[in-house]
Amino acid sequence: MLKIATWNINSVRLRIEMVCRFLGEAKPDVLCLQEIKCRDGEFPAKAFKEAGYKHMHVVGQKGWHGVAIVSKRKLEPIEAPPLCSKQEARVATALIDGIELHNLYVPAGADVPDPVANPKFAHKLDVLDRMKRDYKKRRGKAPMILVGDLNVAPGENDVWSHKQLLDVVSHTPGETTRLEAAREAGGFVDLARHHKPDPEKLFTWWSYRSPDWTKNNRGRRLDHIWATADLAPASQADAFHIHVPCRSWDRPSDHVPVVAGFKL
Repeated sequence: MLKIATWNINSVRLRIEMVCRFLGEAKPDVLCLQEIKCRDGEFPAKAFKEAGYKHMHVVGQKGWHGVAIVSKRKLEPIEAPPLCSKQEARVATALIDGIELHNLYVPAGADVPDPVANPKFAHKLDVLDRMKRDYKKRRGKAPMILVGDLNVAPGENDVWSHKQLLDVVSHTPGETTRLEAAREAGGFVDLARHHKPDPEKLFTWWSYRSPDWTKNNRGRRLDHIWATADLAPASQADAFHIHVPCRSWDRPSDHVPVVAGFKL
């Protein structure tokens, strides 16, 4: 079994104890982190090594962004697709057990869903368009698992209210159609919906602005694990899990980890 987890940790140094707690409880073979908010040399490598994750690929950046892959198994960093025109640290890719693992952090896009008025939203749409172009080119060349904070809740049951969020960044038609186009172009299967079909509500993110996130449960599914069609049948239903309780831990990220397991 190969267990892969993804988590937007919103500062790995601030939450390293929480990360190690999760690793001890969930025991994934590989953890993909987004928004690590540190440079390569500032990454808490010692803590991960002590937890048994001796192999790592860190793509850091001062202040914001940043992604990393830590693994119990050997990994080989490979060239990342050019998804970000601003050269921000948003993609880390590695080869593990003959599988290409792509760890993505798609821009949030700020609050105004207008690419003319909001350059950050325009940047987000560009990254999604680049995903479609690049993964179409890569389709069929290697088995792939794509994970990360894609910052899009694609379906009606991936948000607490489809109608109320249609004009809210992360669930606008311009984003959801682009994300679906990228998934189809790469031949990926969305493992969350593969194992937990609609109409079940699935969320991985709850805003810090909510006074009691458990009471109103106004969540969105922004964090994803996809697998190419050749790998999807190996994904085990009982190993797929959204670790919702992590949102209630002390000083949590606004995202929770998602785990998928593959019987290879």
